[in-house]
Amino acid sequence: MKKATGFEKFANKKKAGTVKEQYRQERRVEKKERSQAIDESFEEKRKVKFEKRNLPIAGSQGNRAETGATVVASGPMPLNKFIAHAGVCARRDAAELVKSGVVTVNGQPISEPGFKVSEKDEIKVKGKRITITKNLIYILLNKPKDYITTTEDPQGRKTVLDLIKTATAERVYPVGRLDRNTSGVLLLTNDGELAQTLSHPKNQVKKIYEVKLDRPLTKADFEAIAHGIILEDGFVQPDAIGYADPRDKSVIGIEIHSGRNRIVRRIFEHLKYDVKGLDRVTYAGLTKKNVNRGKWRLLTEKEIRLLKHFNKDTKKPAPAAEKLISPEPTAAGSFKPAGKSARPSRPTDRTKTGGSSRPARTSKPAGTSKATRTKSSGK
Repeated sequence: MKKATGFEKFANKKKAGTVKEQYRQERRVEKKERSQAIDESFEEKRKVKFEKRNLPIAGSQGNRAETGATVVASGPMPLNKFIAHAGVCARRDAAELVKSGVVTVNGQPISEPGFKVSEKDEIKVKGKRITITKNLIYILLNKPKDYITTTEDPQGRKTVLDLIKTATAERVYPVGRLDRNTSGVLLLTNDGELAQTLSHPKNQVKKIYEVKLDRPLTKADFEAIAHGIILEDGFVQPDAIGYADPRDKSVIGIEIHSGRNRIVRRIFEHLKYDVKGLDRVTYAGLTKKNVNRGKWRLLTEKEIRLLKHFNKDTKKPAPAAEKLISPEPTAAGSFKPAGKSARPSRPTDRTKTGGSSRPARTSKPAGTSKATRTKSSGK
């Protein structure tokens, strides 16, 4: 079955062909089975964990889904993980923090991120004691323009934390960054381990953007982006690209997993386009559906589990024929894979190494056998 490209948002909803409907039904069944398997696996591991510790299974799914929070298990853990769960920073940043020598455990400076600690230890970062965060919070924000993605700003500009003041009393921080003039899906959490997973390049977290250009994107530039272009910091190729509206080719949908700074804007600016608007519509499977601009909501328990398991399904690269999307819509209004059509046609005659050529082989007439040929040659 063909792997989805993530551009269902841009497809023409009026199309209802038999093949497409069958494909949608198969996708629904597959998604439902996958979700059920993840739910069962999560619950089984959770029960085993509490049974080993002789603790009651606290917090039903329903209650935790309403609060958008989960509980961190206590016990010995690496120092950088402890710092991340304390909400100081992401796990990767915590490792660098430990190596810099500003972290002490029971009064002794520690520079090894993997040093084992527990809640009984006195851990200080830059002289300030930290404690592990018990209540993990996951917030989805539909970021508007003119807000910067940081926890604080010396210049006094508006930050995304100003929009979620009433969401939680816990200290949360944004996962990844969005430019000041970029809007769309942004995840904020105090789960350092999840932030580390989503931020690590090896997990190739998929993001879909809707780009508004100052003029229509030409077919030549479309193909150039689809096959990859070289920027000042190296080669970049989107996972998929398509026209969001066949009638307005200045609005582009692009799917990319690169986490480089301002990568989407720089792709189009490299080809002399001015990006008038940039909106992230999907991040790691999360969308801004039913969340107005500048508003937020807590993730459900199901969404949290999917985020923690998403990388298991993203390690297999998509086939080459499905990575590109044709710039020209089909008759039904949807986009078609362009990988196969990009292959050059095979010539009818074969060229030898020395440069000489010979005519292509002709097929044998139907019904001609070796005995027939021998008889006709007089042998």
